[in-house]
Amino acid sequence: MKVNLKEIDGKYVATLEGEMDTAAAVEVEKVLEPLYTSDGKDVVIDCTCLEYIASSGLRILISILKGAKSAGSRVVLRNVNDDIKSVFRLTGFINIFEFE
Repeated sequence: MKVNLKEIDGKYVATLEGEMDTAAAVEVEKVLEPLYTSDGKDVVIDCTCLEYIASSGLRILISILKGAKSAGSRVVLRNVNDDIKSVFRLTGFINIFEFE
């Protein structure tokens, strides 16, 4: 799993590539830790190359969403493929995340 985090135009942009399974979650969480307190900056999570997400990955995204909302920021999931979107539907998370 590859994770990249940058600040672009006053937003945090995270790029996820590969499989966010339980084994990868620990490293992903370390890289994305600054997003837990987004400092009022909006967060974009680019999922173009994300192939799989486990419940541990969903937990990370929910934690980011909670932290960002409490700071008055938006979290947008960008380019989520249909397979991963179906996981969000099955868990009911489709209604709490913003998708582009």
